[in-house]
Amino acid sequence: MRTAEKLIAEQGIENVTIRLILSEAGQKNTSALQYHFQNLSGLISAIHAARSKEIQEKRGELLEALHERTDEPDLRDLCSVMVRPPVELARARVDYRRYIKAFGHELALIETSAFSQAGRQGGGGSSGAQLGNLLRKKLEHLDNDAFKRRMDMAVRLCGAAMYHQARQPKAFRGDQADLFVSSLIDALTGLLGAPESEETVAIASKSR
Repeated sequence: MRTAEKLIAEQGIENVTIRLILSEAGQKNTSALQYHFQNLSGLISAIHAARSKEIQEKRGELLEALHERTDEPDLRDLCSVMVRPPVELARARVDYRRYIKAFGHELALIETSAFSQAGRQGGGGSSGAQLGNLLRKKLEHLDNDAFKRRMDMAVRLCGAAMYHQARQPKAFRGDQADLFVSSLIDALTGLLGAPESEETVAIASKSR
């Protein structure tokens, strides 16, 4: 799994084959990948599942720390909890930086709902549900459809920004990385907290 992440980060998923992964991993049993994962798609799904669990656990830790600090977190606090789980993992571990470099752009480019996909890919679990409920209460100025639209945009923004950061020479480390994280949290806070314009409300009502 780690070999696949490394190769996809370096070469792009379109250039990575089962044969290449097995060779780079030093796996002489050519049926090993098929036995454990069936195919390349199964391997990638297993990678996402493992990384999602790590994200959910880290988010749970951050939420616990936030609740110890305040009973009334503001929107920026919640946006920070959206951003910091992958950032903290990437700061600590090169393998997680490779994961973001390999797959960070997927949510930004997905043709279906990025918000729904994020719930299955890192954004789920009990910590994801808890954060989602806190965000929904904090964004009560948005109706359900508007909330989903904003969250979809927020997920795409995070995915694109993380992917770009992962490809920098000192990704997720140093003062520039700190500035990136704080700026991304600011951007999410503005994106989610802004009221809907009359124009948007009118267009949305016509499309229902």
